[in-house]
Amino acid sequence: AAILAMQGAYRASFDFIETIGFTKNYVPPAPYQSWGTEFIYLVEEREDFISLQHVLVMRFLLDDGSISEPMVMKHWRQDWQYEDARLHIFTGQNKWERKTLKPKNIEGTWSQSVFQVDDSPRYEGIGRWQHTKNSSIWTSQITYRPLPRREFSVRDDYQMLTGTNRISITNSGWVQEEDNLKTVLKPTGEIDEKLPYLSREMGISRYELIKDFDFSAGHQYWERTQHFWEIVREKWKVIIDEEDEFIILKQVDNVNLYNKMFQLADSAKADRSNIYELRTLVNEIIDHYVVIPKKTP
Repeated sequence: AAILAMQGAYRASFDFIETIGFTKNYVPPAPYQSWGTEFIYLVEEREDFISLQHVLVMRFLLDDGSISEPMVMKHWRQDWQYEDARLHIFTGQNKWERKTLKPKNIEGTWSQSVFQVDDSPRYEGIGRWQHTKNSSIWTSQITYRPLPRREFSVRDDYQMLTGTNRISITNSGWVQEEDNLKTVLKPTGEIDEKLPYLSREMGISRYELIKDFDFSAGHQYWERTQHFWEIVREKWKVIIDEEDEFIILKQVDNVNLYNKMFQLADSAKADRSNIYELRTLVNEIIDHYVVIPKKTP
């Protein structure tokens, strides 16, 4: 019930600030702040599994004082699995590896798997929900994740975030708090013991329930494209289920994967008449971006 409570219409705000520096002559960068209007859809619900899709719907104040037409963008997705024994862990250098947990270590836990806007994996961690009469709070174990989109194009002095998440369900919505260490990796992928961490970062993402905001453009987009994104999820599920490790290339021919997927989503027909063509294209494109390391005999 706590996970399902995250559905709905929200004003989402994102605040990140570096609080501690571990390098000589450290100068903290400016805090990062942004916000948007976002609808969270229930994609799938089973007894032990829940999938939630975030879709941004935003309007902008133009120079002449008028309001723009709505801008719609499929945002991130979160999947929740009860007592999940098979995780894919980010290990740096665009690589994910399977980690199998013992039953005694996952009893009563839920995993949260977070996926990028193109449905490629971002990070996965397990944690426990604690419920009181006026709160429901999930706290993760330590997770490893790639650089966030707000930094990967402007920073190259660290290679991974090491952190924990805490999600709290409130009367007015929900809040995700992050405690991250900006982690330096060697070229071989191990944490650099001489300079393991650059800084500590705190993040707060607030999802505040709102009323009377026109999300109709987002509803129309999701209704028209959800069958396409189901195809994309199915392809990634095959890769995640079958491969113990894989690498996701940032670009192929100087093009990001999300650009390809968004273009295909825009070509999806509401009557699903081109669904078989889309499935073939999705499989071919994702295969170009995923590298499966050769296994040692």
